[in-house]
Amino acid sequence: MTNKSLIKSFYDNGNPEKAVQMAAYIKNNFPFLGIPKPERSLLQKEFIKAARKEKSIDWDFVFMLWDLPEREFQYLAVDYLVALKKSLHKNDIDKLESLLIKKSWWDSVDIMAESLVGSLCLLNPGLINSHVLKWNKNKNIWLVRTSILFQLKYKKDTDTQILTAVITTNSNTNEFFINKAIGWALREYSKTNQEWVKDFIDNHSLNKLSVREASKYLYDKKLDQL
Repeated sequence: MTNKSLIKSFYDNGNPEKAVQMAAYIKNNFPFLGIPKPERSLLQKEFIKAARKEKSIDWDFVFMLWDLPEREFQYLAVDYLVALKKSLHKNDIDKLESLLIKKSWWDSVDIMAESLVGSLCLLNPGLINSHVLKWNKNKNIWLVRTSILFQLKYKKDTDTQILTAVITTNSNTNEFFINKAIGWALREYSKTNQEWVKDFIDNHSLNKLSVREASKYLYDKKLDQL
């Protein structure tokens, strides 16, 4: 399947009624074709499978998808990058940054933060100082959110000094998406180190939303099963 035929198949399988519902779900920030994730996954399955064999990222294709108006194409671009994340190179961090700040919303930013930026920084920790910590002090809330969430999948490899730094720099904000990210990052790490998260909450001034999100598993007897 070629790039053009894949794009055509997306347009051919649009559903105007579902498009309205899907756009409403993300506050009508973007138009949709109306292709839910299960159907989209089927449409792109063979393409993604073939792309994995190439083991190189076609960035022109990624940016072309990002420029198309319908949101499903940005989802496709992210899925494509996640499938090829082992092929990311250190210098690709700048390309990821350009995607993070264009057509930004949680539905694209979050998976890029944890699966792409997170993976790249795990292999190239120097990027944390050169890029991620600078994002943490940026006026763009989506770069800030990314800097808080990039360690989301790190578990025992989480650098708590960095986690502390990216949270405390932004703990006085009233921005919903940042406070939500702070709570999410702490909640996820509580699955690995419950006592550390309890202590962090007790010793830092956090927004109520962040505390509520962070505390979800702290007293859950099922925590060990997560």
